Amino acid sequence: METGHEERTAAGRRPSVRALVAGSVGNFIEWYEFGVYGYFATVIAERFFTPAGGGAVEGLVKTYASFALAFFFRPVGAALFGRLGDRIGRRPVLILVISLMTVTTALIGVLPAYATVGVLAPWLLTLLRVLQGLSAGGEFGGAVAVMTEFAPPGRRGLYGAWQSFTVALGLLGGAGVAAVLASSLSEAQLESWGWRLPFLLALPMGLGALWLRLRLDETPTFREQEPAEALPARDVARAVVLGAGRVMGWAAAGYAFLVVLPSYLQTALHATFREALTATVLANLGFAATIIPAGLLSDRVGRRPVMLTGAGLVVVLAVPLLDLLQSPGTSTLLKGSAVLLAGAIVGLMAGPSPALLAEMFPTRVRCTGLGLAYALSNAVFSGCAGLIITEAVKRTGNVDVPAYYAAAACAVSVLALFRKTAFGGIAGKADGTDAGDRADVGNVVRRH
Repeated sequence: METGHEERTAAGRRPSVRALVAGSVGNFIEWYEFGVYGYFATVIAERFFTPAGGGAVEGLVKTYASFALAFFFRPVGAALFGRLGDRIGRRPVLILVISLMTVTTALIGVLPAYATVGVLAPWLLTLLRVLQGLSAGGEFGGAVAVMTEFAPPGRRGLYGAWQSFTVALGLLGGAGVAAVLASSLSEAQLESWGWRLPFLLALPMGLGALWLRLRLDETPTFREQEPAEALPARDVARAVVLGAGRVMGWAAAGYAFLVVLPSYLQTALHATFREALTATVLANLGFAATIIPAGLLSDRVGRRPVMLTGAGLVVVLAVPLLDLLQSPGTSTLLKGSAVLLAGAIVGLMAGPSPALLAEMFPTRVRCTGLGLAYALSNAVFSGCAGLIITEAVKRTGNVDVPAYYAAAACAVSVLALFRKTAFGGIAGKADGTDAGDRADVGNVVRRH
């Protein structure tokens, strides 16, 4: 049985709800900013990576290279802050990472452009992206640990799904702000100073998130864990690699369909900025609509069946859906339905993923393990998505590259989902064969 769950009483439900909000709000800000960076990639490329006479595509590739670099610092942040979270507690780490994330995001909004400081501009932007990568790497592991460790019995999938749901909310929030600015400002105003406003908005949002986390208690699971021998490093490493493989389909398909799509539509299919944003909003609405139901369903039938359904659908439908967008004879309604469906399929993978990762690791290595698994998959398959897709389309002229990229990653996830976890005591639930809460995941520590 799980210990420390005051949520069984009316008064005891408050800590779990507070943890849900405080844990997910940082993820919202993180993905809001990453979405904004992706939506304004063409503007940022011109302002920071394209000196006079430089090519637009070259600048966009450099912009995505900076984007990818930030993702490659996520595993570093996951290891650094995850280790702290497993040693001193989840709460202090969440306070630290939200502070770092807020400051670095707001600084992008006041950063001087290439025309002002020359070659220093791209280096300063890249430095801020690196710091964002470090904070984002620590955010996921700590937040998911808090949300799932406070979750009532039988509700880890639902509680963990809120972490994924705030990905959709963050991306939608970024797209909404970008759409409002695109509609209310002239193109010259947007490119001159308007693009800075979404980054500056992170400051009040971050202060609100910090206030929530300062009021958060430490998780009962962390406080009440019993002393135990060190876990075999080989088993932890195997679980991290397996976890990364299981969520790489979500990482690749999510970025291909939800973040890279605006710039891809503009550069490859010659859509307008507003058309690209509309498509992105629809994709993220579909994504948001299925996340919570998918997490709730995973509490009933298991994580694996729900995630296998999503990954399998991407493998089968990615190319046909992209072909619909490319066809000049496709109606606007059908194109909108295609991007909506693409987002909904990604949501089937995203909903159960946080709980699945949390259940793969014992309490004493949970922040580090699940944070590293998530960060590694995102570093390779999300952070590189824009760079790989843009460069591949440029070199091959094949506009189906995003679909092939997403489908290939999801095919690997299908294989990983069929493999057993390194920690046998957790494997049942993480593999989707036991949707209940008959044993505390943290108790696996006692068997090692």
